[in-house]
Amino acid sequence: MIAWIQRTSIAAIAAALLLFETVGTASALTPDDVEIQQLLEKSLSVVEIDKEISRVQQEQAQQQTILAATQTRIDQQEQQLADQREETGRILRSYYMGERDWLLKALLSFHSLQEWIKLLDYIDIIFSRDRTLMTQYAEQARSLRHEYEEQSEQQRKLHQAEEDLLKQRDRVAQLQKEMNITLEGRSDADKLRLLMNELNTYWNNVGVREVRTYFQALSEAMDHLPDWAQKNKEYLEINGFNYKLRIPEDALNDFLREQNEIFNVFAFHFKDGQVIASGSRDGISIEVIGTYTVESDPKNHIQFHINSLKFNGIPLPDTTRQELEQTFDLSFYPQQILKFLTAKDVSISDGELVVSLAVKF
Repeated sequence: MIAWIQRTSIAAIAAALLLFETVGTASALTPDDVEIQQLLEKSLSVVEIDKEISRVQQEQAQQQTILAATQTRIDQQEQQLADQREETGRILRSYYMGERDWLLKALLSFHSLQEWIKLLDYIDIIFSRDRTLMTQYAEQARSLRHEYEEQSEQQRKLHQAEEDLLKQRDRVAQLQKEMNITLEGRSDADKLRLLMNELNTYWNNVGVREVRTYFQALSEAMDHLPDWAQKNKEYLEINGFNYKLRIPEDALNDFLREQNEIFNVFAFHFKDGQVIASGSRDGISIEVIGTYTVESDPKNHIQFHINSLKFNGIPLPDTTRQELEQTFDLSFYPQQILKFLTAKDVSISDGELVVSLAVKF
């Protein structure tokens, strides 16, 4: 019975969310509808930002552990360097203060060729040992300097994690405050709290998995896009050392459907300089709006940026978009078409994605 009620509640929240999405633009909603929609958006944002807070806390703990290990290595290397410095100083003093003049005198006072060769071997052993000790000193000094630089970078990352943590906590506190203010003035506050809880449950149990399923399918499909471009040369224009890849949205959607049947209900559109990808199934709708840019780090590629992500018409926060960008590689790598190609520019016109390429010398 309880399970049936839970399933019914989830179905109800799905229907409610779809209702908000299908009503139309915000101008078609009543002020009360808009206020409820904003509450749901803030409630979902709190859930997602809380996840980011947990992630940052884990990163903070990891950086603290790494920093402590680095400090231990630095302490050990500082002691080793101090010991090595003393030995190296002794060697240098012996050279500059003439303590090894006897080697030269011995070399010039040999009585036979055999004796002279043996003496040369002996001197070579002494000098080799000296060189080894001085080389070890230089290597330890470089290693310690590297540890200092690594420690500095880890401290910077730890400081950034602490700042991010404070920022996200402030965001959650502000959203909670805004929701409380809105709910205090409503007679149906308890029902709205239940609705927000149901939304969060539905998102965590169903929505997250569905969104990640779409992104996983997109990431896998992008791996095969260079092969598709090679086989469909009608989309590739060549002008001397310059290339231009024109991908119509219809051709891209056909390609995606060949890769995964999920794209039968999820399609791409190129409009107003943006990529709009949307679809729905099983009562869940996803809309992704983004842009492409040319990036060179770590290697030349076309990077997809998620500017907007909606789950059943409700926008998800930037933390969710960033996590998806980092987890799923939706980039396009021109070198996978031809090794000597590099991306110069990318643009989106109505119905077409245009990538300008050039030969890399």
